[in-house]
Amino acid sequence: VVIVIVKPPLGDALVNTFAPSAGVTKLFPAIITLLGGTVGGYITFAGAHRLIDAGITGEKNLKEINKSSVMGIVIAAIVRVFLFLAVLGVVVHMASGETLDSANPAADAFLRGAGQIGYRFSGLVLLCAAITSIIGAAYTSVSFLKTFHKSIEKNENWVIIGFIVVSTLIMLILGNPATLLVVAGALNGLILPITLAICLIASQKKSIMGNTYHHPMWLLILGVVVVILAAYLGITTFVSNVGSLFA
Repeated sequence: VVIVIVKPPLGDALVNTFAPSAGVTKLFPAIITLLGGTVGGYITFAGAHRLIDAGITGEKNLKEINKSSVMGIVIAAIVRVFLFLAVLGVVVHMASGETLDSANPAADAFLRGAGQIGYRFSGLVLLCAAITSIIGAAYTSVSFLKTFHKSIEKNENWVIIGFIVVSTLIMLILGNPATLLVVAGALNGLILPITLAICLIASQKKSIMGNTYHHPMWLLILGVVVVILAAYLGITTFVSNVGSLFA
């Protein structure tokens, strides 16, 4: 609805998606930050951990696992494209020199685009997204920690609650939620090459993959190249963004 109201320049958006006027290299930090915030961090593991806890493992379930993964990625991508177009439509129609509220740019974009209704609705959407993200991040983090000691596994729910409390205190102390979001995305950009490297190593171990699975060599080589590039871009992006947290 907001997209229809603000009328974003769809043609320009499509052209700049494949041939950005600012140049590809200048957009690398933003791309890595967005990728980190979208698929980095806990999101990479959350679904897999839930499947393992539910006992949905093994080659017999591979088809359903792949289907769920692809569906999740496609739906998330579509939602993010819609959000981008909504904000783009607001920004391009703003007066020269005017900017979005730096304290909460996303909410301000919906306020300008759809008034109080859009403002309240965006708040509701972000609240739901925040709750699911908080629970998902805490659950996934603790699912790693519980392998270290049985007491953590035994008190998993309490550890998850403690994780959320500590994270909330950090946010209250540091403040700047928009800046924290950018820095978190940049940090998650570092996690992406690490997780891919671990997956590539695991793909070569028969003790993990079984005797019947053979990972294609071209995928392995391409994966190594991506790990190297992503690691370099992730480090440079994180260094350029972390300073804003303490500015």
